[in-house]
Amino acid sequence: MAADYDAVLAALMPLRKPGQRFLEWGSAAGIITIMADLLGFDACGIELDSTLVDVGRELAVRFDSNARFAAGSFIPMGWKWGRSDGDGRHGTIGGGPSGYLDLRRSLDEFDVVYGFPWMGEEQMLLDLMNSHGRRDAHLVLHTAQDGTKTYQGGKVV
Repeated sequence: MAADYDAVLAALMPLRKPGQRFLEWGSAAGIITIMADLLGFDACGIELDSTLVDVGRELAVRFDSNARFAAGSFIPMGWKWGRSDGDGRHGTIGGGPSGYLDLRRSLDEFDVVYGFPWMGEEQMLLDLMNSHGRRDAHLVLHTAQDGTKTYQGGKVV
């Protein structure tokens, strides 16, 4: 299932400022990362599937985008998901080598982070952002169930 690109665009528009750094967690073919770059963000995407990273890079060239992509995991090294019931499973989010190493940036260097969590993964992504992102950074999550929500400091803004 793809994100609603118009809804994500509407969420990103008010967050644009000169020099803002954007990261897409699980960037797939890179459409949203490229869109963010074309909006003026310094845009990066991290995707586990290296084949999709190649597609994103090809699309970036085709659309004259400076978006950068890294193959790897968007889960920072050392982070552990710990739900209150003790279940530490990551759902559909796979592990692997860190994509941050390839980008030469850490999560706390991004101003806007976007993710498309599957049902039940939103709290995990909020925890990840609260643990490793900056408190003033924005987290934009788009779900099939709830649409697009923007968070800052763990709260909807």
